[in-house]
Amino acid sequence: MRISRKAALTAVVASSALLLSACADTGNGDGGEDGGGDASEAPDDNAGINTDTAVNIAWNQPFYSYNANSATGNATANAIIKYLMNSSFNNYDESLELVPDESFGTYEVTSEDPLTVTYTFADTAQWSDGVPVTPADMLLEWAAQNGKFNNVEPELDEETGEVLNQDALDAGVYFDGVSACAALIEETPEIDGNSITFVYSVPFADWETCITGPAVPAHVVAQRALEIEDAEEATQALVDAINEEDFTTLSPIARVWSNDFNYTSLPDDPALYLSNGAYVMTEFVEEQFMTLKANENYQGDHAASIETVTIRWNGDPLGQVQALQNGEVDLISPQATADVLAALQGIEGVEVETSDEGTYEHVDLQFTNGGPFDPATYGGDAEKAKAVRQAFLKTIPRQQIVEQLIQPLNPEAEVRNSYTTVPGSPAYDQIVEANGMATEYGEPDVAAAQALLAEAGVTTPVQVRLLFDPNNTRRQNEYELIRQSAEPAGFEVVPYQVQTDWGTDLSNATAFYDAALFGWQSTSTAVTESKANYATGEGNNFYGYSNPQVDELFSQLDVETDPEEQARILAEIETLLVEDAFGVTIFQFPGVTAWNPENISGVSKIAISPTIFQGFWNWEPGSAAAAE
Repeated sequence: MRISRKAALTAVVASSALLLSACADTGNGDGGEDGGGDASEAPDDNAGINTDTAVNIAWNQPFYSYNANSATGNATANAIIKYLMNSSFNNYDESLELVPDESFGTYEVTSEDPLTVTYTFADTAQWSDGVPVTPADMLLEWAAQNGKFNNVEPELDEETGEVLNQDALDAGVYFDGVSACAALIEETPEIDGNSITFVYSVPFADWETCITGPAVPAHVVAQRALEIEDAEEATQALVDAINEEDFTTLSPIARVWSNDFNYTSLPDDPALYLSNGAYVMTEFVEEQFMTLKANENYQGDHAASIETVTIRWNGDPLGQVQALQNGEVDLISPQATADVLAALQGIEGVEVETSDEGTYEHVDLQFTNGGPFDPATYGGDAEKAKAVRQAFLKTIPRQQIVEQLIQPLNPEAEVRNSYTTVPGSPAYDQIVEANGMATEYGEPDVAAAQALLAEAGVTTPVQVRLLFDPNNTRRQNEYELIRQSAEPAGFEVVPYQVQTDWGTDLSNATAFYDAALFGWQSTSTAVTESKANYATGEGNNFYGYSNPQVDELFSQLDVETDPEEQARILAEIETLLVEDAFGVTIFQFPGVTAWNPENISGVSKIAISPTIFQGFWNWEPGSAAAAE
């Protein structure tokens, strides 16, 4: 048996959250062995950099992909590192307002009809191997995200997960992109000098966050794919392949873009970790730590103020607290629990802040994996499969989860009842009132679940394989509460047996689990961001869910700029998701951040990615370092 999926080879990994992309970075360049741009020998008077200063930061999940704009690399664990290494045309400030970075480049709308946006790179924008950042880098990003060149997709064996059509993949074109909005730029973008122009086929509401910069250097991709040594020659060959729609040449380009920048330790080839931002990667030890140093060639406005940043990985929240107390790290933002907060408040001299985060917990169900929620299991009877989905969702103890696991941290915490909208936002109440989630899946209703299964003629017990992070204590507790609640209704909920890691398996091993419990973290405030999760074939829709009405409504949302109409459309989308029993949301993540003010100050965490790394150029070494 085989299963074909657009994102079948993706590996979206993060302990606490995956990235929710509306649309979510990285051959050997001219720099040779120095292509990685090691700045350890930067002069002491390097502008904006306090030399001999360092900060250690704990994070829960190791970096595994430089290409954070691929479906494989679309995770917070990768995005935070790329934020330190790569510049973009704009960034979110602490108020979640988009602020252009004109030291990297400028952009402007040159026509409203059709919507036309021109991006121009600053003369000082360059990769750490000395090669300039050019419109070719943006052209490659568009080609990888647009989807128009993909003429093959992976086919997996349902039993083993093995790729069955590797020869076809090798011969064809398959960019592992995740963006939904890039497809709205149907015409091949035009390059003019240091500028590139995107023409949208519709007046897309969130154009400013669609493509904000290149994920990977085009010259490196071309050099590796086409075996051309000269960077300029290689880049031109890539541009020609895109402009001429040369699928033979695009095939290896797509493979390099999708695969070569995925790694879990420092690559031998420095070109695979180039930087065009404030920091460059200098050390990367698998499952342990990564060190970044200030980029001596960076000439932008967001220069590093601390010379060395080391990210140390620790998936245990209390382990991070202990590391902070022991002075092993200076800044942490672990998954919050009552024990974590109490432990932090007991450490003398540590700054502690609590807040809601942009991540929300949820359960999604599989529609096409041959499991209990798939119509194919019942001879194609879609209504019977929907009844089983509805019955299972009616057993999930959302209120109990919030009361036992979240309210000890935030007494005001409530169940989240929207797929697309954060509690407290202007449209939240309107959407929740319309979508019916609170009514259909409020408190667990065992009797209703039993009745649905009986009416559908489904034999119990129904086994549900639940995918979640087995190393995450809170998720373990959530699983146990779900298992206990579902059992009387006739469901046997068992932990999915992780094959690679839970995040990789989320997209790769879809035949092996029936439901997924994890968190989505937003990367922007774009109203169209959720399209990637729910529209047919989109990059974050791992479950085979497809509803033409939902697709059409998202197409309407793409071009709608009136907030009231946006809310109305989202309410219609969510109503359909509830009716189809797609899944349920549970809670907004409570957040806690702590740091040692003697070693770092100027920390400004935001609710969306890159969280605690936002505005790193405003960090200061802290009182102890300043005193020295």
